[in-house]
Amino acid sequence: MLDVPIIDAHVHLYDPGRIRYRWMRGTRLDSPHLLAEFDGSRGGVEVAGLVWIEAGADPGQHEQEASLVAGLAAADPRIMGMVAAAPLEHGDGVKADLEKLAALPLVKGVRRLLQGEADHEFCLRPGFVEGLKLLPGFGLSFDLCVYHHQLYNVVELVRRCPDVRFILDHIGKPAIREGRLDPWRTDIERLAALPNVWCKLSGVVTEADHAAWTREQLRPYIRHVVEQFGFDRLLFGSDWPVSKLTHRYADWVEIVAWALADCSAAERRKLFRDNAIAFYHLDDAS
Repeated sequence: MLDVPIIDAHVHLYDPGRIRYRWMRGTRLDSPHLLAEFDGSRGGVEVAGLVWIEAGADPGQHEQEASLVAGLAAADPRIMGMVAAAPLEHGDGVKADLEKLAALPLVKGVRRLLQGEADHEFCLRPGFVEGLKLLPGFGLSFDLCVYHHQLYNVVELVRRCPDVRFILDHIGKPAIREGRLDPWRTDIERLAALPNVWCKLSGVVTEADHAAWTREQLRPYIRHVVEQFGFDRLLFGSDWPVSKLTHRYADWVEIVAWALADCSAAERRKLFRDNAIAFYHLDDAS
């Protein structure tokens, strides 16, 4: 399917029997999803490496979650980088958390989920901004996970934190289910104009109608982020195992390849492999 082995920039590995995840109780995701399950879902797609992304553990469990995955990585070098959770809204008080996370060599970034915050200006609260500004001192980036209606304030957040390296998860979760491009399209343009922001081509099918999506519906959204971020700031991610709710692993690989059939071999390599290495500094993992 591809002429380059993938480095998947967005994979969740977790075990609810060891770390608590209140949000997934009663869902189809409430079971261990580790590397054996991941390999069983790839459908023959060659994945040379992956970046683990925190999975929304219950409060107070983020350090244990990161330690668990660091142990998995010690046994399987395909886990090349980690993005751990941290309560950045604690401002300067989050330093101790960041010190512990940064002591794990594979931790390359932090994610504090914003998508569930009812206050659209949560990301602009002084405490959160203060905590976020600590990340460069630890060599850590920040994964932005927000819905389309939160992007307007995210642009302002990024402007206030020019020294922080940001990456937008799931192309900002546009309203694909409703077939709306705007104002997501305009906000993506504003965000992509800021040089310290990259974007993940991930989690797109999840925002469409789970029972009736088509690849034609997805194509305008995929093309727009490519046009805005270019092939130098765009990463491929599967969002596995959340992706299992709507499609197979190989389906997403095929859709991206189809939507970008006119790209060059060099651009394809950047998207599916090289940019993950560059953004998350995977080449200096130890």
